[in-house]
Amino acid sequence: MKATGIVRRIDDLGRVVIPKEIRRTMRIREGDPLEIYTDRDGEVIFKKYSPIGELTSFATQYAETLHKTGGLTVAVTDRDAVIAVSGLPKKEYLEKKLTPEIEKVMEGRSLYSYDAGGDRIALIDEGMTGFVRVAMPILSDGDVVGCVCSLSGGDEKKESVGEDVESKLITTAAAFLGHQIGD
Repeated sequence: MKATGIVRRIDDLGRVVIPKEIRRTMRIREGDPLEIYTDRDGEVIFKKYSPIGELTSFATQYAETLHKTGGLTVAVTDRDAVIAVSGLPKKEYLEKKLTPEIEKVMEGRSLYSYDAGGDRIALIDEGMTGFVRVAMPILSDGDVVGCVCSLSGGDEKKESVGEDVESKLITTAAAFLGHQIGD
């Protein structure tokens, strides 16, 4: 654990303000859920809570199924990082922070599909050679909790399914995962 040197007092309602610099660095937005941990030494730790993170093994299985049956390279994310991949090197993608461009796609709450000749969107900043072909935000109870993406390996070759089918598969995956969180 790293000390920040910042000290805050608890107000009469039991609230503590997390400084703006820390919220920006940790990508904590207004309304984001935080999980609270305590230990025997009296430490209180706030950790960003990821509802989709609870479904990591399920999301991995879904990504693998899309990869095997549709020939798609798939990534599932929460709001900040990749939580499941199939068709990609796991250690290069898992838990890597998302690009601001894919965060904007999530904020838009609708299907993104790469248009030939348009700007390419990278999923993660570090080490990625491909780009996002199709992305659909995962919505649960009206909140964006993540995204399902199909990715290109960096070349222009078409995947084994058509663009229409690819969009429908990714949209279905996002809707299904969103329903699993809500249940």
